[in-house]
Order: sequence, then structure tokens, then C-alpha cells
Amino acid sequence: MEKWSLMTITVLLALTVRWTVSLGSYSGAGKPPMYGDYEAQRHWQEVTYNLPIRQWYFNTSDNNLLYWGLDYPPLTAYHSLVCAYIAKLINPDWIALHTSRGYESQPHKLFMRTTVFVADLLVYIPAVILYCFSLKETSTKKKASICALCILLYPGLILIDHGHFQYPLSLGFALWGVLYLSYDWDLLGSVAFCLALNYKQMELYHSLPFFCYLLGKCFKKGLKGKGLVLLTKIAGTVVVSFAVCWLPFCTDMEQIMQVLRRLFPIDRGFLDECNYHKIPFFSFQDKVANIWCSLSVLIKIKNLVSPQTQLKLSFALTFLSLLPTCIKLTVQPSLRGFKFALVSCALSFFLFSFQVHEKSILLVSVPVCLIINEIPFMATWFLLVSTFSMLPLLLKDGLLLAYTKTSAEDLQLKPFSLSLKGYVSWFKSFPKIVRSLFLLSVTLMGVLSLMSAAVHPPQRLPDLFPVSVSVISCLHFLLFLVYFNVVILWDSKNSRSQKKIS
Repeated sequence: MEKWSLMTITVLLALTVRWTVSLGSYSGAGKPPMYGDYEAQRHWQEVTYNLPIRQWYFNTSDNNLLYWGLDYPPLTAYHSLVCAYIAKLINPDWIALHTSRGYESQPHKLFMRTTVFVADLLVYIPAVILYCFSLKETSTKKKASICALCILLYPGLILIDHGHFQYPLSLGFALWGVLYLSYDWDLLGSVAFCLALNYKQMELYHSLPFFCYLLGKCFKKGLKGKGLVLLTKIAGTVVVSFAVCWLPFCTDMEQIMQVLRRLFPIDRGFLDECNYHKIPFFSFQDKVANIWCSLSVLIKIKNLVSPQTQLKLSFALTFLSLLPTCIKLTVQPSLRGFKFALVSCALSFFLFSFQVHEKSILLVSVPVCLIINEIPFMATWFLLVSTFSMLPLLLKDGLLLAYTKTSAEDLQLKPFSLSLKGYVSWFKSFPKIVRSLFLLSVTLMGVLSLMSAAVHPPQRLPDLFPVSVSVISCLHFLLFLVYFNVVILWDSKNSRSQKKIS
């Protein structure tokens, strides 16, 4: 009882912070003609309620796709429809076709904020709580509550979901998938991840770890016996889950293809997310901390290669960066390796994939939250950088972190350090180097945060601070990608824990 009382206080604190953040202004408020993400969510309710399903993803006189056209999978549309029915009961003006465009009022703001709050309460928060209690490392009530508090109070997710305005459902479903797999409920885990993927296509960032982990389990059980049965069950579960989600759009092939074109508009190219101002030195819309937007400061890739070549180049680099982790997870499937792979693969997608938004770093940050109990120092550092990387979007200062003592064992690099023993003499002092880099990193992020908020950039370089934030964040993420891959590939615990799967 005492355990749940402490957790109740944790949840109430998290809910209070979320609600307080939601009381502020939302993205795009009072800024025509697009009005921001808040208006996008409202507009989708307008479209799904007033138009037949066959028109949801098509450009028509009643559905201008250039004005926040639906570009997420069917489950997002269904969720918008449910919210629209509730909105209709309260005030039909909120979702009136055409006339509700740009609608802003305090009652409607309260309604929209409440829908996010309820989604958090029903899907995301329960998954976090149950996950923290499932960890062997958090067997005591205090450790479980601290772990839950760290995850639930991660600033990046709160600011995006409740400040910028997004729903946490895809991440929540993915968390349920991780939770189910931790209990060996593979079919339920498959269903949960299919729901996540059919809510937001960005969950593809996490798809390979789910696939490789489950495939590896089937291999370990033997593809001529139990493994084949499990593989058949998982495949059937995935097919049925997708079929149910896509059923209303399966009336003809053109419907399916149009939805796919909306979900994956590859014609834009990976640097279109960066285009906004035509400035001699910088050309960015969203200052994304990935490799392409960072390189475009020095090399205008878009002017050198065609969109098709961009796509191939992006695919090749993403694939190569994913390959070692995916092979290791398939050959040696373990729950610990699976969680680290979620981080590594998502980070590879963020850094190298074709189209990226700065908010996509949340798809890396949430899995990092899941391993914060194992690598508290590095996980905390990463979460700080991830929030800092969204500074151009959030216009918020970075977080302050206390100095933390660490060692090679704390960094989960002990197997790697032993393999280098006798070859690289300076590796013994590596923990000290990491601590120094951490202090330098925090100082640099703090200075840039203050300058972004208080100092006017040179007139010739109006995007100096946002681009600096993106480039510095990208360098951090590249180092973190190397770190997480080293932990995964040299992880001796994986080979021991895989015996439990056999």
C-alpha cells in the first residue's frame, strides 16, 4: 500500500506539471494563416467529422491538403473523429466545416488541452508506472517512484505534448509494447506496437528493434519447432492488426496509395525540412540537429544531388549505421539489448534519415528514459542535450544538472575497456575525460541558451544561434550514437540473458 501511495504522489506531481504547462500559450496561437499544431489537431477533427472517410486524405474543395491536410496513419484520424464527436456535443462551432478555421477561444483551448491530458492519463502514464515496477533494479518503492518521476518529468516530452501541442499516444503504445515484451507476452507486444505504428509513422524509428528482437527469439526457439509456431503467431497478429486499422481504406488500391503518399512524401527531399529563409549563409525552416541540416551549413547538398540521390544516400547511411545493432540483437536477443537497440536505431534514423523534424528526437529520448536506471549519468546527459536541441522550437532555456561522479562501470563500458586493456593506455582516464566533456557540454549549452534568449544575432547571420544549437546538438548525438553502439556490441550481459529465452 505504501508503494502505491508514493507512486500516487509521483503521478499527481507529474499531472500537475503537465497541466501547468498546458495553461500557457500554444504553438501558432493568433498567427494566421496556419495557426500552428494546435490548429492542425482541431482541423483534423473538422475534416474527419464532416467528410466521408474516402475524402480524408484526398485534396478536394472541402479538404485543402495544403492547409494541415492529414498526413498521419488511420489511427490518428480515428482518434480525431472521436474527439470531434465530443466537441460536437459541447459546441458545434468548434468543428464546423470551413467556418471553424483558426477557431480560438478559452473553452475550446480547455477542451483541447483536456484531450491531451486524458490521452496521457489513459495510455502513456500507466505504461510508465507499470514499466518502472517491472524493473528488477527498481524493486523497492522508492526506486520505482524515482524512475517514474524521471521519465514523467522529462521536459522535452512535456513541452511538446502540452506546450507545443501533440498527443503522446504513439509513444504510449510503444511503451506498452516494451512492457508486454518484458513479460514475454509477445503477441500483445506486437499488437501494441502495431497500434503505435498506425498512429504515427515515425514509430518506424523503433520498428527494427521490435522486429529483430522477436525474430531472434524465434531463431533461439528453433524454426523447426516452437520458434516457427511463435513466428507464425506474431506474423498473423501483425497482419490482423494492420488489417483492422486500414479496413475502411481498403475499398480500392487508389485509397491505400493516396494514404501512403500522404504518410511518405518523399518528393520533398531531406533538406526541405530545412528550407524557409533564403539567406546567403543559412537556409533553415526547422533547425534540425541531424547530419544533413548540419552539413548544409557548409555544403549545399540539395544543390549538388537530385532528390532520388538524396534518398539513396540517406538510406545507405541509415542502413549502415543500423546494421551492427540489428545483427547483434537478432543473434543474441535479450531484453536489455532490445532497450538499448531502441535508442541506437532511433538515433540512427534521426541523424541520417530522409525527412526529420526536430520533435523526432523524442523518439530517441523516450527509450533513453527506459534505461535511465542502468546508465543514469549518460542518460541524463542525453536528455539534457535532446531538450536543448529543441531550443529553436521551444524557445526555452536548457536544464541545470548537478555534477555527477562516474566510472567506466557506471558508463557500462567495462567490457569495452577490458578488450582495449594493454592497447590503449589513455583509456584508463576515459571516465575523467567524460566528466570534463560533460562540464564543457553543459557550459556551452547554458551559454548558447542565454545568448539565444537575450542577445540579438548579427544582421548578416540572423539564424546564427538556432543553427549553432543544431550543429552542437548534432555533434553530441553522433558521439552518443557511437557510445550506445559500443555498449550494445560489447555487452557481455546479452550473451548470458539470452539463455533465458531459449
